[in-house]
Amino acid sequence: MPEGHTIHRLAQDHTERFAARPVRVSSPQGRFAESAALLDGRELESAEAHGKHLFLELGDAWIHIHLGLFGKLGFGPAPAPPATDTVRLRLLNEDHYADLRGPTACAVVDEGEKKAIHDRLGPDPLRPADDPDRAWKRISRSRTTVAALLMDQKVVAGVGNVYRAEVLFRHGIDPYRPGKDLTRREWDAIWGDLVALMREGVRNNRIDTVRDEHLPEAMGRPPRVDDHGGEVYVYRRAAMPCHVCGSEIRTAGLAARNLFWCPGCQSR
Repeated sequence: MPEGHTIHRLAQDHTERFAARPVRVSSPQGRFAESAALLDGRELESAEAHGKHLFLELGDAWIHIHLGLFGKLGFGPAPAPPATDTVRLRLLNEDHYADLRGPTACAVVDEGEKKAIHDRLGPDPLRPADDPDRAWKRISRSRTTVAALLMDQKVVAGVGNVYRAEVLFRHGIDPYRPGKDLTRREWDAIWGDLVALMREGVRNNRIDTVRDEHLPEAMGRPPRVDDHGGEVYVYRRAAMPCHVCGSEIRTAGLAARNLFWCPGCQSR
């Protein structure tokens, strides 16, 4: 599932290609056809993200998109090729097109419905006005592991498996520590790091979490080769040596996802 930086990048991509111009809206697959007909020809007024949710504003309505595990959203130059029957939603103007396939959610919502989605999400490190205190109030009272809390979109929106594993490593925090055992100073440092790392993710359209002194050129090691992005410390590096202490990276299941951590750097 794409992490929050990807959805914010998609909001930027829509703004750059379609904002302040009328767009043709269609549903070649047919599952969004009635709503597409309602929106066709309207001007795209804005695009925004909150966590893993994308919102496209067209007049008095919003298209709410959640990619889920299998959704894909791709762009291309006009003229657009003939759409396949897997395209749930196509946006088109004279210069660009965007095709959405396989989302978990693609629906028209009004302002009230959109607000209800925002209200059930936690603060997003990529939304400047969001308050990390909201997350801290829940984390500081919880016996749930900090690793599980970071993946709970009602607590922190947009953090996925990669950022969860990496930010805990970068701050030397055992992923199995209960949230209530985290100090306020540790939480502030985690939040600030998420803001910086995820902004870099939006900028580069990939996840890099390794500090300069641990990059391949600094350590004389081969670069990471992985479809999920750039240089990381622990994510998907199970049984490999830690870049910092040399301990073997461990993995285990937690809340239906694979957790990765270094027992040497992240002691209890």
